[in-house]
Amino acid sequence: MTVRETLDWFASFRAHWNKGTERDLLGRFRLDPAQKTGGLSKGQRTQVALIAAVCPEPELLVLDEPTSGLDPIVRREFIETVIGAYQEGDPARRTILVSTHLITEFEGLIDEFTIMHAGRAVVHLAADEARARYQKIRVRFAAEPPALNLPGALQVKSSGRDLELVVNGNAAEMQERLRALSPETMTSEALTLEEIFVATLKK
Repeated sequence: MTVRETLDWFASFRAHWNKGTERDLLGRFRLDPAQKTGGLSKGQRTQVALIAAVCPEPELLVLDEPTSGLDPIVRREFIETVIGAYQEGDPARRTILVSTHLITEFEGLIDEFTIMHAGRAVVHLAADEARARYQKIRVRFAAEPPALNLPGALQVKSSGRDLELVVNGNAAEMQERLRALSPETMTSEALTLEEIFVATLKK
């Protein structure tokens, strides 16, 4: 079948199909409706599948590695304009469940965040709560610090006079302990969701 016939076939199973979204995405992805679907590249087949998933405007949209095979420009545009606009179109009724390893690209759209490992959920938090709990603390001392026992830190990196810690939910307590050692400087910042993923699984 051609791209046009393939999309018409998918649409025939749906009670609703947004033709305006379809036209927009065909143009955005620069897909030729007359081209044979079987002759498309992997990335182009992914684009056709995404159009078929988004156009029915379901209340629950489940996407498994949806940007696999897309080039970086198309990938970013799809995430920011298509998925973002889809969710904002009816936020009270629309939920998107995305399974992906490209966490950074979805960072601004994530409301809830789950890390799966070996088939189990090891972290499940609202995205804002996750960023509030997981902090990176950077400390610089006047001289090389003594060996420190810092239980409760997920990661500890030491380089000369500098110390970097990743903590989960105990940033204030850890800063108080470090402040007692009279550091020259001490700063803290929230981790990105990808950094939380890495810190959790490394631990």
